[in-house]
Amino acid sequence: MTAMAVVIAVGGLTLLVAVNLVAPGLFHDHLSRFGMMSPEVTQHAEEAFASSFAIAMSLAMVASLLAAGLVSWFLVRRVARPVEELAAAAETVAGGTYTVAIPTEPFASELEALSTSFSHMADRLAETESSRTRLLADLAHELRTPLATLEAYIDGLEDGVVAPAPGSYATMRDQVSRLRRLATDLRESAAADEHALQLAPVVLDAAGAATGAVAAATPRYLAKGVELTDVPGATGLLVSADPERLGQVLSNLLDNALRHTPPGGHVRVAASRAGSSTVAITVSDDGEGIPPDQLGSIFERFHRVDQARASADGSGSGLGLTIARAIIADHGGTLTAASPGPGEGATFTLTLPTVR
Repeated sequence: MTAMAVVIAVGGLTLLVAVNLVAPGLFHDHLSRFGMMSPEVTQHAEEAFASSFAIAMSLAMVASLLAAGLVSWFLVRRVARPVEELAAAAETVAGGTYTVAIPTEPFASELEALSTSFSHMADRLAETESSRTRLLADLAHELRTPLATLEAYIDGLEDGVVAPAPGSYATMRDQVSRLRRLATDLRESAAADEHALQLAPVVLDAAGAATGAVAAATPRYLAKGVELTDVPGATGLLVSADPERLGQVLSNLLDNALRHTPPGGHVRVAASRAGSSTVAITVSDDGEGIPPDQLGSIFERFHRVDQARASADGSGSGLGLTIARAIIADHGGTLTAASPGPGEGATFTLTLPTVR
């Protein structure tokens, strides 16, 4: 309102000065040309002109100020209201409540963009907080079993209930190894989330990487009685990847398939060209399969298809697939899962962009 009043005042003052300097001379000149030479008539006409001009100027100034006030009030209402609502929403979000009402009818496109960005930020913060809470709960659950086992064995050794035999120490050592594996996987998961895995990519053959992973996993498969088949793929499937990290992903997929395939089952690994610029490596098994409603969540931290079985056998940390997907994403590729349903096996597909 102040800015508009200043503009009106400057405009009115400019008009007043201009009229006072120019209008009287022109008016007097016109009267002279019309033949009005009587001093009384001339004076009366000039006074009438001056008074009518003053009245017109006063009315114009008042009308302009009223119009400026109405326009200012309208703009302040339309602009200040969503800004105040956004400020209140920001205070709510800062207090830890992320489900806030964001103004959806802003006055300008800039405010609309601000509201959209703020809403997106609130949603992301809510997801982050939910993920953090779930991570802490899952981590506490994962730590409980090995710690309880260690505590029970230590108490048993102290009370003389458990004999200090090699089997007792082996069990405790297994639980310590499980804790160490969990700590390592947590560190890897955090680094993957922050894209801080420090990849060292080189050009390598995808089919050769798959064959190497199969060779490394074969003894574990033989020990369980699961058949592992490496399907010969096309030649020249060159990708740019970190050999160690790619081997880590393939090893994780093969261990995951072995864990969920019973003795006598089959696991198949194949590398092929999935398009003009993509290479695909698939790991397929005929094991337990994945329920359709869990296909979208198996890559989340600590997610397991069968929680009871996972707790019982203690295999895996529940972070392997999360880390694997993050590693492949940092390579510019994708890692997806598919399954017809429980008991019908599963297929994990890893894709990477090719290089010349």
